Amino acid sequence: MERCPFLVQASISNQDAQMKAVAAIVQSWDWHRVNIIYEDDTDLAFGRVIPNLLESLQEVGAEISHLVPLPSLIASSLSTELLRLERDQYRVFVVHTSLKLATHLFQKAQEMKMMEKDYVWIQATSTQVVIGAVIDNTSRAGMEANVSLQMALDDISKQTNQSFVLRVINSQGEPAKAALAAIRLIDSEKVQVILGPHTWHEASRVVEISNQGQIPTFSLADSNPMWATERWPFLVQASTSNQDAQMKAVAAIVQSWDWRRVTLIYEEDTDSTFGRVIPNLLESLQDVGAEIRHLVPLPPYATSLSEQLIRLKRDQCRVFVVHTTLKLATHLFQEAEQMQMIEKDYVWITTNTISDLLYSVNISTIFSMQGVIGVKRHFPEITSQFVEFKKRFRLKFSVEYPEEENNEPGIFAVEAYDTMWVVATTLAKMNNQITNRSQLFFEKLSLMDFSGITGRVHAIDRKYESSHIFGVVNVIGKSYRELGIWTEKLGFSKHTVNRALYNSSMKNLGQVFWPGESMHAPKGWSVPSSTDSLKIGVPAESMFKQFVDVEYDPQTDNFSCKGYAIDIFNEVRARLPYYLSYEFIPYHGTYDSLVEKIYLKKFDAVVGDVSVVADRCKHADFTRTYSNSALAMLVPVQSKMPHKAWLFLKPFTKAMWLLILAITIYNGFVIWLIERKHSPRLRGSATDQAGIMIWLSFTTLFSLNGGKLHSNLSRISIVVWLFVALVITQSYTASLTSMLTVKKLEPTVSDIETLKTRNAKIGYGKGAFVAKYLEEVLGFKSYNLKNFSSPQEYAQALKTGEIAAGFLNGSYLKLFLAKYCKSFVVAGPTYKVGGFGFSFSRGSPMVTDVNKALLEIFESGKLRELEDKMIGSERCVEEDSSNDDEISLSLNSFWILFALTGGTTTCALTIYALDGLRRRAIKFTHNISNMVTMILKHWRHQRRRLSTKVSDAEIPEDPYTASNLDSISVIGSKPQT
Repeated sequence: MERCPFLVQASISNQDAQMKAVAAIVQSWDWHRVNIIYEDDTDLAFGRVIPNLLESLQEVGAEISHLVPLPSLIASSLSTELLRLERDQYRVFVVHTSLKLATHLFQKAQEMKMMEKDYVWIQATSTQVVIGAVIDNTSRAGMEANVSLQMALDDISKQTNQSFVLRVINSQGEPAKAALAAIRLIDSEKVQVILGPHTWHEASRVVEISNQGQIPTFSLADSNPMWATERWPFLVQASTSNQDAQMKAVAAIVQSWDWRRVTLIYEEDTDSTFGRVIPNLLESLQDVGAEIRHLVPLPPYATSLSEQLIRLKRDQCRVFVVHTTLKLATHLFQEAEQMQMIEKDYVWITTNTISDLLYSVNISTIFSMQGVIGVKRHFPEITSQFVEFKKRFRLKFSVEYPEEENNEPGIFAVEAYDTMWVVATTLAKMNNQITNRSQLFFEKLSLMDFSGITGRVHAIDRKYESSHIFGVVNVIGKSYRELGIWTEKLGFSKHTVNRALYNSSMKNLGQVFWPGESMHAPKGWSVPSSTDSLKIGVPAESMFKQFVDVEYDPQTDNFSCKGYAIDIFNEVRARLPYYLSYEFIPYHGTYDSLVEKIYLKKFDAVVGDVSVVADRCKHADFTRTYSNSALAMLVPVQSKMPHKAWLFLKPFTKAMWLLILAITIYNGFVIWLIERKHSPRLRGSATDQAGIMIWLSFTTLFSLNGGKLHSNLSRISIVVWLFVALVITQSYTASLTSMLTVKKLEPTVSDIETLKTRNAKIGYGKGAFVAKYLEEVLGFKSYNLKNFSSPQEYAQALKTGEIAAGFLNGSYLKLFLAKYCKSFVVAGPTYKVGGFGFSFSRGSPMVTDVNKALLEIFESGKLRELEDKMIGSERCVEEDSSNDDEISLSLNSFWILFALTGGTTTCALTIYALDGLRRRAIKFTHNISNMVTMILKHWRHQRRRLSTKVSDAEIPEDPYTASNLDSISVIGSKPQT
């Protein structure tokens, strides 16, 4: 049976009328005996009605048969009492208890079949429902909630027929007192719902008690664990706070001003209420490229924070996110102001635990928070509903708490007001159901979609729908200024109207007043000043002085640094958005130990030709590289021109030479065949004919002989062949010239495998990194590696063969080859390694600014200009010492040709001379013989005749010689006259 047959309701102030109504029901059905079941509570709230009921029954001729008091705490006596009543002959029962006890009573009566035929149950109950509240009346949030809850009840009573009683107990901010208050509200006040405190310390104690009594509890705590509603099924999270979204708002502020590191200051409480935001903030910062530099937990009751603040002041990070209670934050900012940490270059961001109450703090605290940026929960403050509420709240609050300077309502006031409306509306919709009230309550609550002052209020799985809108405020003067809002989906905006403009950057909200009365956004980290310059280590023993050259001036007792790396750093410094004071400190030692000095706090940074290596990144953060990051092998060169004596054959291939020879002989044969019938000189013996044909073939390469030719066919053939011969000759000349004048060079070693096979010595520049790479990655033996500290030593070792090859990175190679431009060449593949970069202490925010400046230098072409200047200053030392004979044509290239032509000419001359002598000797002998014969004849004749014969005996011209001369005049060129 779900409900009683008769339900008589009345307010507490009208109990007499209620009892008369009960008596009227009894009279209507002619019942003369009734049993009274009432709750035996400590303050006799229910027992007081017995005299009224007795009097009313007597007036209608009825009386009380039995008075049955039931204890407030359900015990086994309930079954005993019902069993005793069942044995009685009277079956009319009037029940006057709390709803909780009535629920158990009717359930037990139904089990005992006392809700059957012939039984009459009349429930006399009050229309008022008791609602309990446990608040800290010493806190601002508790004060506002106390006033708002009373205002809500007044408004509900005026607008509905329901009557609610509010029982408020002050916990004074102590969890133990909050737990005792919950017990009192449940046992004594018979509350049906409890509104919990504003801190999770207290709320957890209250909900633990209320869960045992199955009383729904609305927690107003700002931060509830995600698992709380699962552990306690009667807990409702009534706060709209959204810590995850709030940390995203903080990260969006950090991103807007390009801050990369923040320090989180949070309150270290016993249940880590404030520490729960760390994962959310860490994840949100990572999403925007930032990180948490330090986590600083503060004890809740700290008397002094100077030690923690001194440590923070020494660190470079200047962005602080504060997530504590207002009480601890007040102490924190006052000490920070005394330590001059609320000054220029500092950034302070407070979360809603502080920002939600900024309007309530005193003037002295506000003055210590100048320039602070706050993130607070947002609710519409321009609606007519809030304006009316604000007007009434200020009057009531001033009456309740006249000692408070500020009477403005905040998020805690409107949130408590809306929660009371939700609770009352849900209870009203239950229609006084007696059984399964808790289950019905949550069913009605899940259907609630209430439009309150804070906006839409809707509970999903016993959690209010979280807010995704936060206000951004800036503390200035005696109060703070609303900069705008931030929403998770749209970003920042100055307004919340429908067509408001949103931007991902907070800069869209306008001018921000920063700590130290600065109007310029801080960098978020400390910039070294003239009194605290950046200590920069530079390598004093660089292999190439063009990169870093450290010179000592004995007169001033100072060091001066110059070079390519120093020039780049100066260009970077000029592009930084702030003045950077620094001091170069030379360091004599290895590059690894130089970088390690940053980790040991000896240096703040290192500038020079320092390679970016993984092991070094353990001790420092490196910028992007400003030089080539390739490691290459350097080897001597050798000439690639073997067998110079036969070089004249190289312009043409063998097939080409054979074709030229064949076509030459063929052309000579054709011309001889055509012209032989026109010139008797082209005839003769077979040997003479062959010689003349060959000679004729090759002479056509150099002369036309058109005037000596008789056939047009011969002339055409000669013209075409002479054109072809001219092209071939010029091509041969150009090709041979190129071979002789262009120097052909090749590396002595082509790859590292050859070096390994020969077990050759390898050189490398100063620095342990290259040696480690050669040994561990490329596989060279350590005993074959040799270190050099200067390019001169390096070059000499390569020239003398002390080392077969050397390894240098790309930037060093350019300088080395610029100086030794003739003798060395890069061979084999290049290996990708880290180039040169600047290093800073781990987590230094300067790395981001330096990287940005380096990109500007790259894109502007300034880096190329500086590199060309460095390489251009290096003069090739081998230019003046080069041998001109190496590029001049010498006898070595042509001695075979000279020998061939000289030998041929000498042989021809020798043969010609011997043949001439032979012919002359024969002729002389023949003439002598004739002369002797003629002399003898003369003496035999007359003396006169003898004289005449001697004169007639002149030596005639040699017919062979004349014939040859005639032949030459016919075939060759026209003889000189």
